[in-house]
Amino acid sequence: MNDFIKRLQKVEQRIGYLVHIKNTNSWGNLSSFQADCEHLKNAMFDMSRERLAADLDKIETGIAFLEKRCEEGLTPMERVRIVRSPLRFSLKDILENVYEEYTELGGEGEFNIDPAMMVAKANIVRRIKKKPYTSSVMVIGQETGHGEEFRNGGSCKPWGNEKALRYMKVAETEGIPIHFFIFTPGSYPVEEYPGAAQQIARNLYAMTKLRVPMISVISEGGSGGAEAVGLSDFRIMFSDGYYSVISPEGAAAIEGRVKEGSRVPPELIENCANQLHITAEDNLRLGTIDRIIKEPLLGAKSDDFSFFSLVRSEIIRATDEVVLMTKSVRGFRSYEVKKKKAENVEEAPQIDIPWDLNQGEIKRLLALRSKKYRSMAMTGFGGHAMPAENVVKSIQRSAENLYYVFRYDVLKNQQKQAQKVIKEVSGEGSALIQRVSSSLTAVSGFIRRTDKKKTVVQPVLTTAGGTPDPIELTDTYTSPLANE
Repeated sequence: MNDFIKRLQKVEQRIGYLVHIKNTNSWGNLSSFQADCEHLKNAMFDMSRERLAADLDKIETGIAFLEKRCEEGLTPMERVRIVRSPLRFSLKDILENVYEEYTELGGEGEFNIDPAMMVAKANIVRRIKKKPYTSSVMVIGQETGHGEEFRNGGSCKPWGNEKALRYMKVAETEGIPIHFFIFTPGSYPVEEYPGAAQQIARNLYAMTKLRVPMISVISEGGSGGAEAVGLSDFRIMFSDGYYSVISPEGAAAIEGRVKEGSRVPPELIENCANQLHITAEDNLRLGTIDRIIKEPLLGAKSDDFSFFSLVRSEIIRATDEVVLMTKSVRGFRSYEVKKKKAENVEEAPQIDIPWDLNQGEIKRLLALRSKKYRSMAMTGFGGHAMPAENVVKSIQRSAENLYYVFRYDVLKNQQKQAQKVIKEVSGEGSALIQRVSSSLTAVSGFIRRTDKKKTVVQPVLTTAGGTPDPIELTDTYTSPLANE
């Protein structure tokens, strides 16, 4: 009888999951299935095993049909509800099933403790011809838990993002890749601590210059909270996840000018979710992500262990691709990594690629990262332009590309040499000016000395009687009464 009880509990969980996704129990006659489960629960011990098994089979068949039907017509807002379900996997589930072992790292003092931000140093293992190869990585991401309120749904406070930044720099010091996992609807609004936006900006600025490969995996990415750990060299997204500049609820509150404390209309939230283009397919089309990991029916849960094997293969593959892009000799290995799909774990590339980079490869990594996000900024928000506007924008884009190539690829590479030349030229100019000015000063001084040596003949003034004026006889004045 225990096996029937477990089956019934599993069926009730599946029905509750569908109700959560659809936000109603009237869809697909779910209320009738709930009533049938309640009837079986009450009459279980009065029924024969054959009758109970037949009724359970009938309910399970109906639920399986509804699950497939729901999967075929998932709306963007329903995908949002999938990633926010307590049944969905969390970062801790990934650490326990994707990585071989991990050590969770804490904050610096009590002020840096944020349950929504989780950091761990982990080992990930690939097996090539039954031989294990272990690599160390730094895992950083939001932890939503499975409905625990103290996790704040993955919304980090400023000190949580500061903790993430500190361990990014630790990973850079150790020279190990960073794997980011994004499970957040946005940053936590802390009114008494006005530093959320500033901390996100500091994280973004630092991530542009980190000298290690970075991979981001997105489940729920909303607003700036996702960007605090989202800038990376390769971005992967789960097929039932969402990634948006703002959560649908936040967009609806702004669009509907909803006052604080008022309820946002569900229809407006649905409409905003449709207009924001938040799904994995939309983001792949817009170029904001690089690859999609296919999830099981209606999203992966914490007990989908085959899915975690796929995630491990995809993360290793993405890290390999980023590292290979920095290598000078990479032809055959790059072909193996890019062409072989990781949908089947057994088909993963059977090659070992070291993830440590030398100085030349680090420079190439930073240049590729800069190019990636410059291109994303210029082409990701083009909109729908008319043919004439397309020509103008094409010319403008070409001019901008030429400017950026000249500014960042030519001038920046020659900046030190140019500064040295400018310094030498300015030094020569200073010496020349000093030489010319000293000559002019000498000539001017000689002329002044010559003028002083010349005798100046002054006219002698006389009085009315014809005698010289005693005042003009000498340079000093002498009173006429002094000679009497």
